[in-house]
Amino acid sequence: MVQKMKWLSALMALCMIVLSACSSNGDSNGETVSNSGSGGEKPYELNIVFPIFGGVPTDLQAVQDQISKLALEKINATVKLTPINFGAWDQQTNLMLTSGEKIDLMMLSGNTYPLKVAKGQLTALDKLIEEHGQGIKKVFDPAYLSASKIDGGTYGVPSNRDLATTYSFTMRKDMVDKYKIDVTSIKTLDDVEAVLKTIKEGEPTMAPLIPAAVGRSIADSYITYDNLGDTFGVLPNFDNDLKVVNLYEMPEYAALLNKIHNWYKAGYILKDAATNKDSQFDLLKANRGFGYLANTKPGYDEQESKNGVAVVSVPFTQPVATTTSITGIMWGIPGSSNNADKAMQFLNLMYTDKEIVNLFDWGIEGKHFEKVSDNVIKFPQGVDGTNSGYNLFMGWMFGNQFLSYTFEGENPDIWSQMDEFNSSALKSKALGFIFDVDSVKTEFAAVTAVSQEFRLALETGMLDPSKSLPEFISKLKSAGIDKIIAEKQKQLDEWAKSSK
Repeated sequence: MVQKMKWLSALMALCMIVLSACSSNGDSNGETVSNSGSGGEKPYELNIVFPIFGGVPTDLQAVQDQISKLALEKINATVKLTPINFGAWDQQTNLMLTSGEKIDLMMLSGNTYPLKVAKGQLTALDKLIEEHGQGIKKVFDPAYLSASKIDGGTYGVPSNRDLATTYSFTMRKDMVDKYKIDVTSIKTLDDVEAVLKTIKEGEPTMAPLIPAAVGRSIADSYITYDNLGDTFGVLPNFDNDLKVVNLYEMPEYAALLNKIHNWYKAGYILKDAATNKDSQFDLLKANRGFGYLANTKPGYDEQESKNGVAVVSVPFTQPVATTTSITGIMWGIPGSSNNADKAMQFLNLMYTDKEIVNLFDWGIEGKHFEKVSDNVIKFPQGVDGTNSGYNLFMGWMFGNQFLSYTFEGENPDIWSQMDEFNSSALKSKALGFIFDVDSVKTEFAAVTAVSQEFRLALETGMLDPSKSLPEFISKLKSAGIDKIIAEKQKQLDEWAKSSK
């Protein structure tokens, strides 16, 4: 009898194990999953990490819930949105990555991207794109999608936005009208100089030329070369048969500095341009400035004019695409993701699903915006950018901006124009080259310190280049810039061979 009871007990235990195995299974998190969702698998929660420039929107949870609802229906996943203030972005994300915290999708920027790849913190995406990202492939010119490759592997997908830039002179429209400035006649820096002279004579208390942003020089927005990531070795005319040269020894650079210094002496440039802490918008609104050299794109004037002063821009160049212009904003899948396939499925939705894109960009229809037409929206009654519960307004970040609605009063054709802008851009001959600074990091740090000592003061006209430029070049050489250029040339040559 006792033996029979033991046998029955063992049989019951075995049945419980079998039943348990039949009714549950482990997902890639090692968690028990229920029969909810498609195929009986538990929905996977995607942790999506990205920077924000202000406080966390009060309605972020509501937007997250709406995105999760769509993701659940389409790919059996939910999302957790993890915004991090831009000021703490590098420190906090580095800690998350080094500690192995679960991150499924993460915004990447070009300046830190190679280091993350070198540390093995990002997942190679090529196979995942082939399996789950065909929508992404359809969005991009192959050259743009390949621009983020490192050693033949893709670790980041750029957001679809302005992938090129053109260099322009941006001016206050009221002053252009007042002095009847013919903007169509402005084609060179000499033409700009004539306008600066007109403004100086007519508005003696106003600086005719100001920096395009705090910490930027005048020369930063008049570029005739691919900076190859850092300006310590550049490619003149975005080609130069792939021969890297020292920007600071180029005759064109000396000529530009001389022109800027002459403008400064003539009173055309803001006196404290190198140390100024006021934005270009504040300077314009305070009647302290007239115009600035800028990196522009379709819709730029409308974008800038929202800041309180209407502007008009005149381009000097055709659009140009470089590795830097493309890799500045990307998305990647960290190695700490527990389900890279699901992460790529959702990333594909960020480039193909209009409803998900606009939830990221604008929030919830009826609460944060209302439609004027199929692709044009406005704020609901009583809502504006200051009191909306969801006011990130960072459509350039979240996947495919060309699926985003436009606001009433803006150009409704902006995205078709932007697409044409990208398509018509001159592609740098080094498009896709990413410099690995690791082997010259000591020299790179030293050269950076020298650059910080001289460059801004030289490129805002405060220093006389006839005296300071030779000293700048000498100190750069002592710090090791020639070694950096030689290493960059070596890597560029190897990249060119492997890219054929």
